[in-house]
Amino acid sequence: MSETFTSVAQEEAGFRDRARLSFDLDADICVIGAGLAGLSIALEAARLGASVAVLEGRHIGWNASGNQLGTVMPGFALPLTDLIERIGFEDARELWAMSKEGAEFVRANATEANMPGIGPSDGVLEVSNVDAGDRLISRLQMLHEDFDTEVEGWQVDRVREALKTDRYFHGVYYPQAFQVDGRKYVHGLAALARRAGARIFEDTPVVSIDHSGIRKRIVTPSARLRATHIVLAGNIHLGAPLRRLSETLLPVWRYAGITAPLGERLHEIIAFKGSVMDSDGVDHFRIVDGDRLMWESPETTWAARPQRFAGSVRRRIRSIFPELGHVEITDMFGGATGQTVHGMPQIGQLRKGLWVASGFGRQGMNTSAMAGQLIARSILWGDERWKLFSPFELVWAGGATGRVAGQLVGIWGRASSAAAGSLARYRERARIKDRAREARLAEANRAAGTGPRRPPPGVRPRPAPPPKPAAAEVEPASHDGGVSQ
Repeated sequence: MSETFTSVAQEEAGFRDRARLSFDLDADICVIGAGLAGLSIALEAARLGASVAVLEGRHIGWNASGNQLGTVMPGFALPLTDLIERIGFEDARELWAMSKEGAEFVRANATEANMPGIGPSDGVLEVSNVDAGDRLISRLQMLHEDFDTEVEGWQVDRVREALKTDRYFHGVYYPQAFQVDGRKYVHGLAALARRAGARIFEDTPVVSIDHSGIRKRIVTPSARLRATHIVLAGNIHLGAPLRRLSETLLPVWRYAGITAPLGERLHEIIAFKGSVMDSDGVDHFRIVDGDRLMWESPETTWAARPQRFAGSVRRRIRSIFPELGHVEITDMFGGATGQTVHGMPQIGQLRKGLWVASGFGRQGMNTSAMAGQLIARSILWGDERWKLFSPFELVWAGGATGRVAGQLVGIWGRASSAAAGSLARYRERARIKDRAREARLAEANRAAGTGPRRPPPGVRPRPAPPPKPAAAEVEPASHDGGVSQ
């Protein structure tokens, strides 16, 4: 087990004596769920002067929030071009700017002073599984010129200099993006929220909610709570009282593993120090603890023991970086993200005083922070920018049928990505062979043209034909048909 995760286990052991809500309580804001979104809301609202109570049915960051790679970058799960097509250019620009604010919220909190051992590091590289140079240029122009995002385009040679594999072609480098220790961040967020005045109660599931009236009532197994505002930040685990809301999310479990120490050979093969993700959303990895590789790849639409996927992670690493040879997976973890049908987060007010913050998908670090700022500032300052999410309604995710369909779509997407990548590599090899053949032919032609041609032995050379007279030397014919004098 890696040093990072050992320290987290020790940290979590300190939370065994967790505070439960055992007495009736009044608060301005009640947040249900102590993951990234719920704790971001609690921290921002407490800093702005509100009294905040957080109710968590299990413990802080027990699901996806405490089991992710910690990559922080702007954007959403929905591709930018699709976002523009859905809501228009100007609104897409504003949403993108808000996603950047969310990333900066994480950066401001994830410092060594606030969260010792958080280990921030800069740079995220998104690599393409196919040769997509033309599309890359237009995307870079749009991000840089229209969305004010610092990006760099990496040519194939530069990508392969940093990552010793032929699986990847072009890349988009985000120098302002970064990564942190994901597990430490969620616990550090809870510590900051407590320090700001928020009260966090774990092992306190919500039994029922009455959201009518000015003061809403929340019932737990051992106490009741009243609040002017309720924020539902429990993702797919909101439970029976809010099952209809949780059913608007498709649960997708992502699994990741950490290798044993790999020594210097890891840095020789993977020279890039930040996070790497492919453009198809299949693989996501980075180096941790000096010489270990953290790799996220498998996903399912049902819960499974993460240890089941250790072999899948090991095989995936070997297929991308065969020079690493056999690697040992020493730790596996996973968590369920809630993905919406339209691919955008659910952020906003359902009815007066009842708010929702969920459905962040794979971009949870920056979007959950953004949701925390939007909702807290709307409640306390009247900021209404959350209404930009109004076009993304609550849509039923299809229940059990939706899970089966989602799994099939995921399998098809991975197979399509693999097929497209294989075709791209085949074409690249064919181009290399063609260039080598052309180079050999050109070299042969140059060698043949370096001196006078000599006939083979025993063959007499043909005499050169007499030169033709120049056009000016030919006598013009007379007009009377005779020969001129």
